[in-house]
Amino acid sequence: MLSNFGALRPRAAAMMLATVSLLLAAVPGHAQLRLDITQGVRDAVPIAVVPFGGQAEGGASDVAAVVANDLRMSGRFAPLERRDMVARPTSGAEIRYEDWRLLKSDFIVVGRVEPDAVSFELHNVRTGASLLTQRLPSSEKGRRAAAHRIADLVFERLTGIAGAFSTRIAYVAVDGKPPAQRYRLLVADADGFGPRTVLESREPIMSPAWSPDGASLAYVSFEGKVSAVYVQTLASGERRRVSARAGINGAPAWSPDGRRLAVTLSRDGNLDIYTLELATQTLTRVTSDDAIDTEAEWSKDGQSLYFTSDRAGNAQVYRVALDQARKAERVTFTNGYNARPRISPDGKELALVTLDRGGYRIAVMDIASRNLRVITNARQDESPSFAPNGALLIYATRDGGRGSLAIASADGAFQQRLSADQGDVRDPAWQPFGPRG
Repeated sequence: MLSNFGALRPRAAAMMLATVSLLLAAVPGHAQLRLDITQGVRDAVPIAVVPFGGQAEGGASDVAAVVANDLRMSGRFAPLERRDMVARPTSGAEIRYEDWRLLKSDFIVVGRVEPDAVSFELHNVRTGASLLTQRLPSSEKGRRAAAHRIADLVFERLTGIAGAFSTRIAYVAVDGKPPAQRYRLLVADADGFGPRTVLESREPIMSPAWSPDGASLAYVSFEGKVSAVYVQTLASGERRRVSARAGINGAPAWSPDGRRLAVTLSRDGNLDIYTLELATQTLTRVTSDDAIDTEAEWSKDGQSLYFTSDRAGNAQVYRVALDQARKAERVTFTNGYNARPRISPDGKELALVTLDRGGYRIAVMDIASRNLRVITNARQDESPSFAPNGALLIYATRDGGRGSLAIASADGAFQQRLSADQGDVRDPAWQPFGPRG
């Protein structure tokens, strides 16, 4: 575990298993992750998402239900329960605003499902103003994707922040007990629906990391009982082994331009950070210290790396400029343990694991001021990853002795759990937006 970072220094291989990425436990590929809100926001905006016309209510492709759940998942909105709705309008012309004002809804979403499209409208209940009207092409198979897109558009119109409901999450899972364990690398919708198996193996799979365009995953696999870093394109399934040096190969992190990976290697018996040019296989050493240096993360401009090191006697986060390699500066000073740094989409904050009041929790640090705020409250929270809009973080935690995923708002005001019906799940990574427009 991450909490054992300092004690694991004499055993580099074991440390990589514990700190570069935590082994994820699995659910079967067809199982869904269940979203449960554990801490709500008192001032969430009340909104009504009325069942869309043209389709039966209920089921996985219920467009209005998906939109409402997405908005609820953001922590910023409190969708009205269907049992409390007084009518079922499907267009702005059918809305009786006085009825919805009595229900204290500030906004209302209505719409209709057609054979080849989904249309929707967003209205301000207080003023009666139309805020958004759009028709999205959609086949029956693509209803959930259209619903996520609607939630993105509504969220952005009302908050000014791009929605991230159409993105995906990757995580690793392990099913069964030793020695008959089965590991899976899975990709699911941001709400945990529809997990799809990217890779399945009898050997550990670790450290999934999305490419900047959101099209590929880098990860560590122990096929043949040795660690190697692979890059896999999701659409085609094409898979390349990009680092299989002698010793440990771990903790891949993509550069912002997608041309390099930062990796942790033990070429001389000690764990250090390197950069790997994917096109040429050019390897450049970044750190050279007797300490354990691992878990690299690129700065927004690609000119420096943040990483975890125990060179101060315990795990802390450091930063090294690539044009001044080996001259690392310590970044974290609050608490006796800080590890696994992950940069926010705007490059202004780091999410990390910190030791707080006897528990390992997720914190967010303002890079400029170095102020650290703890946003979770469990005993064993790990592996933070920002949503591409910076509004939420996904992380791993323990729930009743089993691993699960959790989501928190960046300020810690809102928390929810993504639990599996069976098995454990850990080590999530949230897909970036990639090219937009």
